[in-house]
Amino acid sequence: MGISSERDLADFLVAYTRDMALSDEEPGTILDRYFVPDFEYCNDGLVIDRQRMIDHVRPVRRNVDRAAMAADDRSGAEIHEVLVSGDRMAARWTLRTRLRKGKTFTAEIYTFGRLTPDGRIRRIDQTSRQLDDEQ
Repeated sequence: MGISSERDLADFLVAYTRDMALSDEEPGTILDRYFVPDFEYCNDGLVIDRQRMIDHVRPVRRNVDRAAMAADDRSGAEIHEVLVSGDRMAARWTLRTRLRKGKTFTAEIYTFGRLTPDGRIRRIDQTSRQLDDEQ
């Protein structure tokens, strides 16, 4: 799936977030669908490469309450604004993740990125702000 429109970007944020947290699919396979192999993902100043992203997904999947997220239509990515212009993308969205210990992790996220000609992601610069737990 390549990103070439606002709809593509919104669909990516929803599908990528869901697949990385809830899918049994290998994280590397999911990354390869959306990102170039040497992508850089800079989140709150920390640059994450492919291997570090794969390593990050394993504990996320252990801590997510899959059943609660599947039953809660507010879980996952809530898209507020997206923009795609040429090889640049931007989004403002909220992530809600139900955790096994009963809490909900919620963050407001601002994402800016660079795309390759085939619509895969080359770089993301992202900042997030954790919101109060919603129990």
